[in-house]
Amino acid sequence: MTIREQFTGYIYALQDRICAGLEGIDGKAKFVEDKWVRPEGGGGKTRVISGGKVFEKGGVNTSAVHGVLPDAMQKAFNVPESNFFACGLSLVIHPLNPYVPTVHANWRYFELYDKEGKILDSWFGGGSDLTPYYLFEEDAIHFHGVLKAAMEPFGVDKHPKYKQYCDEYFVNKHRGNEMRGIGGVFYDYLRPKDAGDAALLMNFQRANGDAFLPAYLPIVEKRKDIPYSERQVEWQEIRRGRYVEFNLIHDRGTLFGLKTNGRTESILMSLPPRARWEYNYQPEPGSPEEAMMKYYQPREWV
Repeated sequence: MTIREQFTGYIYALQDRICAGLEGIDGKAKFVEDKWVRPEGGGGKTRVISGGKVFEKGGVNTSAVHGVLPDAMQKAFNVPESNFFACGLSLVIHPLNPYVPTVHANWRYFELYDKEGKILDSWFGGGSDLTPYYLFEEDAIHFHGVLKAAMEPFGVDKHPKYKQYCDEYFVNKHRGNEMRGIGGVFYDYLRPKDAGDAALLMNFQRANGDAFLPAYLPIVEKRKDIPYSERQVEWQEIRRGRYVEFNLIHDRGTLFGLKTNGRTESILMSLPPRARWEYNYQPEPGSPEEAMMKYYQPREWV
């Protein structure tokens, strides 16, 4: 079985596991599946949850698309006319309770071919990151600790490097280099050198994907029943606005999906159901919201 086939099968199975785990902790809402076909080749399964007891809106999506690489992406990759294959799982979960963090994750694989079908290039990418609105430091330590434990068997250098990439990537540069959350891990363009290296990277992807539920669900379980008021919701919506800004201005995955005629509804499912923008908003001095701002900068958690 090729790496392409192995990874496609893995993300479909992972999608089932993650959706089951999230439904179990919500206890009310269920994911609704929407299968779609890309006219140029391939398609995907969009699964959306909304109106839940715990999750206000979320999506766990898989796609496997192929065809001629669009002109815009040829220029971005600096390659001549080529064919491509891309598959991956992408998720964003927006909880109802402001004390439960939003979470994002993505794991993907890409192949580039010449006109005869020979593979010219291939790479893995992915990661997951946490966006709390009110932080319990033990939650941050847990989340980062699970991600670190998943990576360390593949080299002690992996987690520090990919944590730094995450800290540097999920940043609203137009907001004074303010991180959208507290980071996690992020990596891209992991190119296999040979068949053995491809198998190793495939196992690395599996380890990271398998770490998602253990990293996130215990945090949800601890925080989902904390009482909150309209004040906390307003702050949550302001920070969600920052999330929207990053996804629409900076996120490479969003731009790639739109430029390759991906399914718009699936790409933009990452946006929260409600967000807020206040002109020149500043948190009240001495408030929990002002205290939270110090966490939207890189720091070592584990």
